[in-house]
Amino acid sequence: MITELKRGVIFTVAMVVVVVAYHLLLWGVGRAAFPAQAEGSLIRRADGTVVGSHLIAQKFARPEYFQPRPSAVDYNAASTGGSNYGPSNPDHLKAVHDRMDGIEAQEHVTANHIPSEMVTTSGGGLDPDVPPAAALIQAPRVAEARGVPLDRVRALITQYTTPPAWGFLGRARVNVLDLNLALDTTLGVVKH
Repeated sequence: MITELKRGVIFTVAMVVVVVAYHLLLWGVGRAAFPAQAEGSLIRRADGTVVGSHLIAQKFARPEYFQPRPSAVDYNAASTGGSNYGPSNPDHLKAVHDRMDGIEAQEHVTANHIPSEMVTTSGGGLDPDVPPAAALIQAPRVAEARGVPLDRVRALITQYTTPPAWGFLGRARVNVLDLNLALDTTLGVVKH
């Protein structure tokens, strides 16, 4: 009995050491090889203040900013997830129609010009990117609210558009937080 107990204790201690060592090794490699990603891909101002992450959407409601894809969790990073509504669910259909009506009124476009990403939530609820078409639809509103020529805002959209990986994997996308920070940096912060 003592022999089995001794083996059990030794095995438990050995496994704890192996598991802890493995995680420490991975953590160290991640910090050394990919420091920005290991820290959460944080975006900082020049003074070091954290303003967000490249990976997590934030809510922007003011007219001088681009708005991200809708969130099923109201942009709460501690509560990621989709709505789990199927495409024929009445609640989902009502939410999509309500969003579409809101975008038609706010952006002065017809429903057939609105990309689906502007009216549906993503699976994680915190998708930081929109397709370039969604940003371009919002450009006139942003330019008007900032009092700048539309071409300047469109040029920023083009500058901040990330192409598909290796030219063919995925779709082109625009990170909304990066674009909004570029607006403030290049065109100035709008005072209210």
